[in-house]
Amino acid sequence: MYTMGIDIGSASSKVVILKDGKDVVAAEVVQVGTGSSGPQRALEQAYKASGLTKEDISYTVATGYGRFAFTDADKQVSEISCHAKGIYFLVPTARTIIDIGGQDAKAIRLDDKGGIKQFFMNDKCAAGTGRFLEVMSRVLETTLDEMAELDEKATDTAPISSTCTVFAESEVISQLSNGESRNNIIKGVHLSVASRACGLAYRGGVEKDVVMTGGVAKNAGVVRAVAGVLKTDVIVAPNPQTTGALGAALFAYEAAQKK
Repeated sequence: MYTMGIDIGSASSKVVILKDGKDVVAAEVVQVGTGSSGPQRALEQAYKASGLTKEDISYTVATGYGRFAFTDADKQVSEISCHAKGIYFLVPTARTIIDIGGQDAKAIRLDDKGGIKQFFMNDKCAAGTGRFLEVMSRVLETTLDEMAELDEKATDTAPISSTCTVFAESEVISQLSNGESRNNIIKGVHLSVASRACGLAYRGGVEKDVVMTGGVAKNAGVVRAVAGVLKTDVIVAPNPQTTGALGAALFAYEAAQKK
């Protein structure tokens, strides 16, 4: 039996196809999200990667901001539930999830059976999200991929005191004009993102194992900063951008068995 999860976010579209509720046969990411061709492109890539067609899929669950716009889904499930399910499947010892996406950040506490105990979310402000990093990368004339490498070369952390993206951008420009090292500023940017995400996690209490997911989890500089703030090791989920879609595919498998 094949089931599908599609996670349509603000910045990207992700599709996972699952065989018999346990084997991932496709996991595709397209870096454009809701309101674009991204979802359809991600679907087409997943079908191509798996060698399957729409008719082979027994059940589809949609999640993410754009889940209700995807009319081919059999069911919609919240991204909180899908991230929790996907992470527990990958890392059964996970008790704290920190998910930093394109335009929001979430902290989720799990019990020992993968159930959600608490969750906290920041979706009102771009600060502390992937969008914040994109803005800063432009100001610093670098790429998101290069930022993690430059972070490692920093000799100090140039603190970013502003919690607003617009003011933080001005602060970074001012630091550059004052001769501050670009590497040190990048380290400060990463710490700013990590501090906001960890603030959400602290509201529910942090329990090991801590697992990071979302696109920002691919940035080793932010992961190091999160580990430093929490003073604990942080596990990066395998293929961290697709954990929500994986959770959706798992929900789809459960639903298909009940049909």
